[in-house]
Amino acid sequence: MNRKIIIDIAYLLSIGMTIGAVFILGAFTAAVVFNSEFYLSIPLLSRYEEGKIMGEIFRRFSYWAYFMAAVIAMYEVSRYKVMQIDRVSILSAIASIGTLLLFSAVYTPKILEYQSRGEIAMDESFETLHKASELDFKILLVVLSILFVRRTYLMVTKR
Repeated sequence: MNRKIIIDIAYLLSIGMTIGAVFILGAFTAAVVFNSEFYLSIPLLSRYEEGKIMGEIFRRFSYWAYFMAAVIAMYEVSRYKVMQIDRVSILSAIASIGTLLLFSAVYTPKILEYQSRGEIAMDESFETLHKASELDFKILLVVLSILFVRRTYLMVTKR
């Protein structure tokens, strides 16, 4: 198999995996963790403790997010050099990199910092930060999906 095809497939697979991870973390993991009393039959964890669990999950996801930001940047620059890129793919790639880095380098560390100060630090400014991180995560899901679809289309039509 051609080396370029293998790289293209690996790129699409990694974007697809990231889309899946973002969806699973947002739709399933958070929904279960923040409703632990429903699944445990008794309220063992406070909202703050549930938040600490999700914070650790997102801290670990940040490693993948940093990796994917680098992969997207390298791949899309390589496609730019050979003119296999268009406005939609470059804008969605930039937006994907931006939202990945914003989530991993800004929101996750700030949320973990709030949590390290204890439950008393969970004030209105924390809630605003948390809502912004949720919005960033939703935007990430959309722009990664656009990038995946557009890059797939360009790969199929440029062959």
